[in-house]
Amino acid sequence: MRETRSLRTLLRRGHLVVAPGVYDLISARMLAQHDVECAYMTGFGVVASHLGLPDAGLATYTDMVERARLIAGAVGAPLIADADTGYGGLLNVRHTVRGYEAAGAAGMQIEDQEFPKKCGHTPGRRVVPVEDMVRKVEVASDSRSSADFLIVARTDARTALGLDEALRRAEAYAKAGADVLFIEAPESEDELATIGRSFDLPLIVNVVEGGSTPVLTRERYAELGFQLAIFPAAGFLATAAALDAVYGALARTGVAAEANVPLHDFRAFCSILGFDDVHDFERRWAS
Repeated sequence: MRETRSLRTLLRRGHLVVAPGVYDLISARMLAQHDVECAYMTGFGVVASHLGLPDAGLATYTDMVERARLIAGAVGAPLIADADTGYGGLLNVRHTVRGYEAAGAAGMQIEDQEFPKKCGHTPGRRVVPVEDMVRKVEVASDSRSSADFLIVARTDARTALGLDEALRRAEAYAKAGADVLFIEAPESEDELATIGRSFDLPLIVNVVEGGSTPVLTRERYAELGFQLAIFPAAGFLATAAALDAVYGALARTGVAAEANVPLHDFRAFCSILGFDDVHDFERRWAS
């Protein structure tokens, strides 16, 4: 459990940990080439890349835990994995915690939305009674085999019920045993500052380009009191833009270079995927 212990230590340092979003094995392999302290498995990105569907409660536990296992093994950094609402009742939450921990994740995010849940920066989200989520957090905290597996408790109450209710819920989840608090979709720096001075536990800010929360500098988020910034959308938005440009160029001209976007070196990409090991094996064992 080396990675989970290092992540807990990182969140105690008083600096901002940046966790880029990963959603498939290519994104995980690419992120592993860089010196990052943490990675975040985005539910939005996993559902989009794995199922081609919106993040609207359509992915199952089985879909998500298998992705968590594969990504955790490839990403080269402690992984916090999105687990939506826990995929059911309290027994499901226990099963999810055990499965994500066994998959190699360093922590698991669980949220207080009604089922089916929705992406946190889209409209129409509804939350369950606070007592229901408190029980889920209590079960999640009790179900892990190691205290180094972090329970991230997210509330989506800000959008529908206001910041005061979101703060009240986060406090309740902290008392229930959450290790990290995540108030989704604050809408101003003032709201971020209020959140930052309200809790002693590590805090997450969700940075979605084009979303509800102000996009600030790393230094500013740290000044406001946050220890972890997740960037779930940056990777898949960049990938989508590049694919759109390249496929459009091929459709128009038959020449990928006409897209005017950089293409990764093919040989280097093969190396990232592990072809060097394959070639070494073949040289050793070929008859």
